Amino acid sequence: MRFEGGWWPRFPVSFSLPHNGRSESKRNMTTLPDGTSSVATNPAVYEWEGFLRREPMALDHTQTAASLEGKRIMVTGAGGWIGSALTRSIAKFAPRQMVLLEAAERSLYEIDAALRQLPCPIEYAPILGSVSHPGLLNEIFRRYHPQIVYHAAAYKHVPLMEQNPFAAIENNAIGTSRLVEAAANHRTEQLILLSTDKAADPVSIMGASKRIAELVVLTQRSQGSLMKAVRLGNVLGSEGSIVPLFLKQMSSGLPVTVTHPDVRRYFLTTGDAVTVLLQAAHAETPRGILVPDLAEPMKVEALARHLMAKTHATSTIVFTGLRPGDKMCEALLSARESFAMNPGEANQGEAGPLRLVKSPCLAPAMMTEVLGELEQACQERSLDRLLKAVLRAAPEYQPSALMQAAVEETA
Repeated sequence: MRFEGGWWPRFPVSFSLPHNGRSESKRNMTTLPDGTSSVATNPAVYEWEGFLRREPMALDHTQTAASLEGKRIMVTGAGGWIGSALTRSIAKFAPRQMVLLEAAERSLYEIDAALRQLPCPIEYAPILGSVSHPGLLNEIFRRYHPQIVYHAAAYKHVPLMEQNPFAAIENNAIGTSRLVEAAANHRTEQLILLSTDKAADPVSIMGASKRIAELVVLTQRSQGSLMKAVRLGNVLGSEGSIVPLFLKQMSSGLPVTVTHPDVRRYFLTTGDAVTVLLQAAHAETPRGILVPDLAEPMKVEALARHLMAKTHATSTIVFTGLRPGDKMCEALLSARESFAMNPGEANQGEAGPLRLVKSPCLAPAMMTEVLGELEQACQERSLDRLLKAVLRAAPEYQPSALMQAAVEETA
């Protein structure tokens, strides 16, 4: 690889396509030397259609090719579970260039190493850095001029973010605002934010940070730049999710821990998540939040029992109680939102497999004030000021008892 004009790699670098996020094998048991079997702990070897009871989401290849072919495309969080799967899928559509921004060195190394070993070369640049650094972002946009930006970089683990609220806001909310500003200033054709159902009526700081990220996207009024957010549910098998935890517990002969017998979540496969994000690129809406049809939320206990049946595991299930920031049941819409259904509302609310959400947003001036307050609170490490600014942006946010207690301790 050659380096020109400083420390960034120039094109081309070898790149090709691994699997699409669905199962590579139907086997879920590993034979040991003594002839016994153990539970396979790699989620990639499991098929999920039987649990979800629905067919994989179909990708419109013609429309997707028209949206991506020959484009300069940037993916943030490119080394993460969704980011790397998205990167691999985008390559199928012959982009002109790709820019892969990743804050974790190991993750960037792994996606770069994988791309180098595979045929079907395309041009791409692996860049180590964070969306929270405006100087870095402006240099990326000046050098590579991405036309489409997929923003998958985020902190997503609810309990960890409850203990690290400043990091959640700095990365998920402020980082998104800096990325959106850079994209708008450089007249990027469109930016697509990967959001979460936890942003709807959030009860966790992670969900609230993603709701503010959505508001940043909704508030941006740049001429010529499309700004969209896509809300997804829990991606089965993704890093830090419950499936790897369940499989590890089963493999070790430990009890499977579920928070509550009635807790429900929206689930989708990695392949479905990538399909939804690719379809968003040609959704006929200039700005808004898009939601896929994920049917009904499913019990987490049912997922655990499904995996136990598939693996013949003999583990028992132990209910541990909801954690700070957990909901009993997630929702794709908040109480203040609805689907756009009236004639003339963004193609009657339809965007292929996605539906447009009518969602309250902030005035640009107020959004600017809130972001300034969030930045100041993070600099001062003032949790009280941070939560006041979060609630100003997202009054529907209900801080957990843990968060409220932390505010009282620091008062």
